[in-house]
Amino acid sequence: MNTATAERELPDEIDVLKRIVMEQRARIEALTLFIAKLRRMQFGRSSERVGAEIAQLELALEELQTEAALSERVMPPAAPEERAPRGRKPLPEHLPRDEVVHPAAEGSCDCPACGAALRQLGEDVSEMLDYVPGRFRVIRHVRPKLACTRCDHIAQAPAPSRPITRGLPGAGLLAHVLVSKYADHLPLYRQSEIYAREGVELDRSTLSDWVAGGFTLLDPLVKALGRHVLDTAKLHADDTPVPVLDPGRGKTKTGRLWTYVRDDRPSGSTQPPAVLFRYSPDRAGENPKRHLKGFTGVLQADAYAGFNSLYEGGKVKEAACWAHARRHFYDVHVATKSPVAAEALVRIGKLYEIEADIRGKPPETRKAERQSRAGPILDDLRQWLHDIIARASKKSALGKAAGYVLSRWTAFTRYRDDGHIEIDNNAAERALRAVALGRKNYLFCGSDAGGERAAAIYSLVGTAKLNGLDPQAYLRHVIERIADQPSNRVHEFLPWAVADAIGAAHPSID
Repeated sequence: MNTATAERELPDEIDVLKRIVMEQRARIEALTLFIAKLRRMQFGRSSERVGAEIAQLELALEELQTEAALSERVMPPAAPEERAPRGRKPLPEHLPRDEVVHPAAEGSCDCPACGAALRQLGEDVSEMLDYVPGRFRVIRHVRPKLACTRCDHIAQAPAPSRPITRGLPGAGLLAHVLVSKYADHLPLYRQSEIYAREGVELDRSTLSDWVAGGFTLLDPLVKALGRHVLDTAKLHADDTPVPVLDPGRGKTKTGRLWTYVRDDRPSGSTQPPAVLFRYSPDRAGENPKRHLKGFTGVLQADAYAGFNSLYEGGKVKEAACWAHARRHFYDVHVATKSPVAAEALVRIGKLYEIEADIRGKPPETRKAERQSRAGPILDDLRQWLHDIIARASKKSALGKAAGYVLSRWTAFTRYRDDGHIEIDNNAAERALRAVALGRKNYLFCGSDAGGERAAAIYSLVGTAKLNGLDPQAYLRHVIERIADQPSNRVHEFLPWAVADAIGAAHPSID
């Protein structure tokens, strides 16, 4: 289009021209902001350091990148594999072996049936492959068979339970596989390669079966953990996308992992913190409604519309996240060097300075400090944001940032009058970092069932970490014992209940 044609198409009215210029300016500002985000994703720092230090931008930007790319990711066609004859290979002879003998009659050589002397008839020997940090080992469970010389009665100890019925892995190895995948973000095919270097051939499909078996074993414990998480008056909630293999389409679909965190340590509580993950194949608002069925109290979350139905009726109250509000102004400041955005960061930073002073104090103390110190800052901030709206276009990035806060002002200031509530939702965002790191390595979940397994193990690993436990030591302790535990006492294996037995370090609330 040449200049003359463009001039003929422009209107002559000055007001219309002004409106067009403002719209184009807002569009240019939005594109500039988006380009700045993309540059930071590739070259920038992972934390924000303007005023108060809030390291959250990396997770949010990575989610933006992930959601944009998931629908286009195409899976290469799988080459047909020749099926090898099934059959378990003998365990390598070079592995050290620990032998455990299970006597048929403890402390006695007499027949329990008739009292006559017993003689050894033979023995059954089975092997489990176990793992201790840095080396494999084989545990031989030997169960001698003793036969009565008078009545032919045969005495033998019952076979010990295994983490997976008739499965090969011991508790240490199964815990190692789960923690390597869900805490150390090591895909199963990489684990298979590492084990092969030790002379132990474990196919990825075998490891996948073990993960499924571990999920089945630990599922009752995850349910008990879920009951603990929801039995509180305040929760943190957030979600993140995960790619899930979609057979038949040659692509992956976008599932979601939701996180719900119970952590009241910043308000001086001694109740154990915990995190619960849930998987869903989509981001429909029915998912959090189903996950939080029966919960009443304060839900600290972002402005996702799917949470809105939870707030209807007043049983669940919304608490907004000042870190999200700050991020909007931070993006504008980085992209445009706006002095107004910089001032917003300074004002919000003053709120965080107050939080640093009262962290870990009782709720009533926090409430009093917030009302006296943060109250005037919030009142001034509200009026200042209204002034921004009056001066700036509502379609501009700055106007949208101010409007985001003002439209949810009640939720943003609820923390001021309740010492149990936090200023932000960082507890949930920290929990999601493990997912963000993991999906960079294992690329996708194999199925919706794989997403549910991931949510379960993330819950146990994340809760163990919140309580200062080594997740591998914790899972090993549980896997060794849970198969023989009555279902009504499975809560005795929650992390804080076994911390003394494992030797937990003092947990941090940072």
